Amino acid sequence: MLIRGSKTQCPFESRGVFAFLKFRRLRPRQHVAYHRPSSELDGSDGPAARSAAKLPVSSAALPSPPLVSAAAARAMPPPAAPTTRVAAYLRRARLIDSLRLRLRSPSSAPPPPPPPDDPVVALHAIRAAPTPSSALSLFRALPSPQPLPLFHALASRLASLAALPDLRAHLDAFPLPAPPLARLRLLAAAGDRAAALDAFTSLPTPPRRPAEAYNILIHLHARAADHAAAVGAFRGMVREGALPNARTYTVVIAHLASAGFVDQALDVFRLLPSLRVRRTTQQYNVLAEALASAGRFDQLRWLVREMAAVDGVMPGPQMRAAIAAMREAGHIDGTEDFVQELSPDARIGYAVDDVEGEGDSEEDDDDHGEASDDVRDRGNRDRQTLKPWLDPRELARALDGWDPREVAELEAAGLVWTPRLVCKLLRAFKKAETAWEFFCWVACRPGGFAHDRHTVARMVAILARAGHVELVERLLAKVRSDGILLPFATVRLVIDFYGLSKKADAAARVFREAESICGPVSRPNLALLCSSLLRTMAKSRRGLDAMELLEEMMARGVLPDLQTFSGLMEHLAGAGDIKGVHRLLGLVRQCELQPDGYMYSVLVRAYCKRERAALALRVFDEMRAAGVAPDAPTKALLVKSLWREGKLREAALVEERCEEVAGGLPEASPGHVWTASAADLKKVIDIYAGCFPQPAAAQAGTG
Repeated sequence: MLIRGSKTQCPFESRGVFAFLKFRRLRPRQHVAYHRPSSELDGSDGPAARSAAKLPVSSAALPSPPLVSAAAARAMPPPAAPTTRVAAYLRRARLIDSLRLRLRSPSSAPPPPPPPDDPVVALHAIRAAPTPSSALSLFRALPSPQPLPLFHALASRLASLAALPDLRAHLDAFPLPAPPLARLRLLAAAGDRAAALDAFTSLPTPPRRPAEAYNILIHLHARAADHAAAVGAFRGMVREGALPNARTYTVVIAHLASAGFVDQALDVFRLLPSLRVRRTTQQYNVLAEALASAGRFDQLRWLVREMAAVDGVMPGPQMRAAIAAMREAGHIDGTEDFVQELSPDARIGYAVDDVEGEGDSEEDDDDHGEASDDVRDRGNRDRQTLKPWLDPRELARALDGWDPREVAELEAAGLVWTPRLVCKLLRAFKKAETAWEFFCWVACRPGGFAHDRHTVARMVAILARAGHVELVERLLAKVRSDGILLPFATVRLVIDFYGLSKKADAAARVFREAESICGPVSRPNLALLCSSLLRTMAKSRRGLDAMELLEEMMARGVLPDLQTFSGLMEHLAGAGDIKGVHRLLGLVRQCELQPDGYMYSVLVRAYCKRERAALALRVFDEMRAAGVAPDAPTKALLVKSLWREGKLREAALVEERCEEVAGGLPEASPGHVWTASAADLKKVIDIYAGCFPQPAAAQAGTG
């Protein structure tokens, strides 16, 4: 496949699209340089050729120009140059900068009003307001009716400044009532615990409250040092059937670490891979800060290794400070690759806004001076010097389609490209084609930028998600041949993303070559990869291949976990393969695993769907013998199926036995197919509750 796109000849063009990849030899296992963009994703000839293809092939196809005199032609003004989206974005960024600086000036004059025709500028001006009065003044200066996003922006700013009276009055003035979850988030951020609890109870419960509502509630209790209430909220979340996510565990880990239970926080952190939960930058920051302050550098070294080799997470500010402290204490091993991270780049003259909005992202922290606009404003209210603002999301929107004029405007802007900024921009692109064009273009910019393992991993994940198998394999082959080891999490992501596009064969090839991509894979991580591949095969409707892989991995001593078996059972049951479900249940017993409530509910649903209520009743009896209570929906389905098949006595017996369950049946069985088992969730609950004394009534009510 040859390089295509620009008519300018590349010296490496005849050698193929990946022949131009090079290493920066100073960092032989970290950096690789890409020297020109390509349009291999869609097989086209690139933006320049596409634009040229739209032009008429001859002058005869052009309309005849109007006849005008030479004098009239000289008197006519030259046509205005069309404004590009990047140029418009840069002008808007400069206007935002001017408003931010004037808002922070020591002058007592009222803040300047934002332009009435640009709500984006107004939104960022409100976010940068240093006081509640200035935020309200900016909002009221806008023409009515203000857009709803500006109402939310002002509410968020008032909440972050803890201006409760102004926030309550503003919420009452919303053109539409604020959604219950948004109201809960705002009141909790403002510190109004009583009102936030009322907002939580007002959330609709069927089928369950959202996980984010529980995250806010746990954090609210933890911040108020109400440890028992925080643990009770986590218990209630699991009991209600809401699946804890990465942010949930971030709150739990931060609560444990702040209370001095660092070892227990590390135990929860180690459980996250088995729960299929992403380990975030914020979690690494919390643990690194706690370990560094306690001088526990051996555990900090393990944490740094996990961050780099397993999760592929860029270090945040607390992690960088912890690495610096570790090096100062003489513990240098394993920190050599972070020396450049510890030295701020003085060339960076801009502040990078959070891609996810007002501080919602945990995946990326800010590099050097590239701090979030909102965070910077809260943390540096007395400092008047602010770096120019840069929003990767808006810049990516301006570059959509990769028009040559937009690219030329971006090149003229003279931005300093860093791996962190490139990763943020790659993440912000909506189309994989545009991300690939930018990925190749940025490598040949002046300034010494070279792609590293983070940017390559991000690009590989984007291509895999879009189903560009050939390009992913060529890119992996190139970095593998050049000695770059990508993070283990990238291999898992590629296999998982191939499930979206039903690329089971490509996922199997990545699985077989995992060690050459990310280095040695431990047995627990190999089990995670096996689970991801089995899930991808199930999504691709390759049940027989999945069973063969399962037997192969078990023969190698790699045993799947309960949630993997539950996922396969659900897939085979949906395909009507009851024999396969029986076979999997036998393998579960062969692995000496105890089925949990979720697996039992999967089995009951499978049998009831195939009108095999007798088998479902046998599973119900096995549940009772194991001391596992069915959830209410599973019991209702079993009773309905027994009635439908005329087994009235058995249905009445099921009702009678369920009434004997102390405390009633749970609303949902803890766990989820492919991700979390009841046993792993119970481990987290036991660790969390074991650190804080729990009232007996609370344990009985939430158990």
